[in-house]
Amino acid sequence: MVKVIVTGAGGRMGGRIISLIAPMNDIKVTGAVDLAGHPIIGSDIGLALGLGKTGVLVCDKLTDCLDQADVVIDFTSHEASLHNLKTAAEKKRAIVIGSTGFTSEEMKKVRELAEKTRCVLAPNMSVGVNVMFKVLEYCAGILKDDYDVEIVEAHHHLKKDAPSGTAMKMAQVIADKLERNLDDVGVYARKGMIGERTKKEIGIQTVRAGDIVGEHTVIFGGVGERLEFIHRAHSRDNFAKGAIRAARWIVDQKNGLYDMQDVLGLREKNK
Repeated sequence: MVKVIVTGAGGRMGGRIISLIAPMNDIKVTGAVDLAGHPIIGSDIGLALGLGKTGVLVCDKLTDCLDQADVVIDFTSHEASLHNLKTAAEKKRAIVIGSTGFTSEEMKKVRELAEKTRCVLAPNMSVGVNVMFKVLEYCAGILKDDYDVEIVEAHHHLKKDAPSGTAMKMAQVIADKLERNLDDVGVYARKGMIGERTKKEIGIQTVRAGDIVGEHTVIFGGVGERLEFIHRAHSRDNFAKGAIRAARWIVDQKNGLYDMQDVLGLREKNK
């Protein structure tokens, strides 16, 4: 039985993760955490989510319940996730992080802390999206510099970071395969007389509207033809299911930083 703590338990993702775990037999929620002052603090998380009494009370500090679990599932913010990773590492507990928006300095700290515990960090936990990462890498290796690369992502109007972590991961996968530095070739806005598109640039454009769960379109545009790869998320359940799958997997791994490519066995052995 895998014992799980869910942070951000009162949020959209945290609530769905807890609800999906509830009927499962091989994994169990033993702790729930949310921000101090949240109205569900001190409540039974099952009653708060309409699942029935579970005996798991929501606390405002991860340290208050960390001893009760094997792994933490964290969908909060990049600042909070980094703090929770530090706490998990101190207690040698595994952690699955689905937050986005980490700075380069924060990622450096993530890698350092992951040496002390087991951590899955992925901008998108969806199985379909992670299969798409692999497909994009494969296609970029075939198409090379003969096709222009453009990425368009769309999310709900409450999303705070842009472009999405998923779009940035897609761009990075393609840039790495094409041996380009994304910091140099990424183009995030176009307006006015900008001149011809450069051969090496990778366009990454953002849409924010309504309640769009998440859509990503990658275009490889050639002369006379184009290929388009599209992933549309219909609900948050696919992210939640991926996070649960990652939690089951990570508890048996060695210390280190992993992503969903590792969880799904998509990583090439020589990498």
